[in-house]
Amino acid sequence: MNELPLAEVYRLVEPGPVVLLTTRSVQGRANVMAMSWHMMVEIAPPTIACIVSNNDLSFFALRQTKECVIAVPAVGLADKVVKVGNCSGRDTDKFAMAWLTPLPAERVSAPLVAECFANLECRVVDTRMVDRYDLFVLEVLKAWIDPAQTKPKTIHHIGNGGFVVDGEVIHFESRVP
Repeated sequence: MNELPLAEVYRLVEPGPVVLLTTRSVQGRANVMAMSWHMMVEIAPPTIACIVSNNDLSFFALRQTKECVIAVPAVGLADKVVKVGNCSGRDTDKFAMAWLTPLPAERVSAPLVAECFANLECRVVDTRMVDRYDLFVLEVLKAWIDPAQTKPKTIHHIGNGGFVVDGEVIHFESRVP
């Protein structure tokens, strides 16, 4: 074994696909950010924990409104996802810049992303770890899927501008649906 620099540990345990998190501020401005630091917490009701840096514009909207949308892009949107992740919503309309289409959600004010194969309308249900870790716990209130996007492949960030794409699916017996 060789020693691995601690700054590279996150690359080994990155939890899931890169997603887009949308918010709408109390002033009415929509924003979108790329996010890969998230995980499932509960299956029912579906609950997700995510890290949103307190340096991000989305942090303030999420903290104020306590709602967001997690939109799941397929690999065909990778270039747009990277563009969204490489700029700030403070001085850029990221929806317009990345040619993403905001759609009205049903249960939250944050927009869905039309180009994504799945959209999850969420509300913040736990903020106890926000001040210390920027960690929000979200309950999914409504889930949407695009039936036109069959067998979408997601992208996973592995650090330093690198991504991997979902690969071959293998099946094993499972007690969890």
